[in-house]
Amino acid sequence: MHANHVIALVMAAGRSRRFGGADKRLATLPDGRTLLAATVGRVAEVFSQARVVVREDDAPQDLGLSEDTRVIRAPRADEGLGASLADAFAVLGRDARLADVEAAAVLLGDMPTIQTATLQTLQRKAGASWILRPCHAGRPGHPVFFGRDFWLELAELHGDEGGRAVIRHHAARCREIEVDDPGIHTDIDRPGDLVLLAAQGTVGRPG
Repeated sequence: MHANHVIALVMAAGRSRRFGGADKRLATLPDGRTLLAATVGRVAEVFSQARVVVREDDAPQDLGLSEDTRVIRAPRADEGLGASLADAFAVLGRDARLADVEAAAVLLGDMPTIQTATLQTLQRKAGASWILRPCHAGRPGHPVFFGRDFWLELAELHGDEGGRAVIRHHAARCREIEVDDPGIHTDIDRPGDLVLLAAQGTVGRPG
């Protein structure tokens, strides 16, 4: 497979209501980066192509990202993750520059501790006809790699369920890849999760 056969899609358009009144994406990590910037930085270690899915009124630099970060704006972000995914995959599917891309890795913007080795393993195995999920200690996690065969269906999602319906519908074409990486389950939903992450010292550690 060539290096550009997978594009990373970082989902960062949600309101993160469980985090309280603050914008979770702007939470500062011990190394000084924002939570979203740390996740995007980990993605950039592996993927040569990536898009960050944000709200219509977001500016990358206000989220701790570089001004040249390539973003996709999700007009229906307030409807939930499924609607944001649909907005994003509709854009990907129309982009002629991505005609050779075989799969999209869907990552959540609040999971900065996924190991680069995990991303590389999934990237190597990804293809147009498969849905891949990493699995650790008997539980599947993130990211989910959706082959191009499923993009049209993803572009029709709505609500907040995300891609689970597509995974269920195509269970026979879904593969779970065992990895030694608890980071596939580590997302930041509440301020206390961020405190625990800092105590563990896992952010900023080489992947």
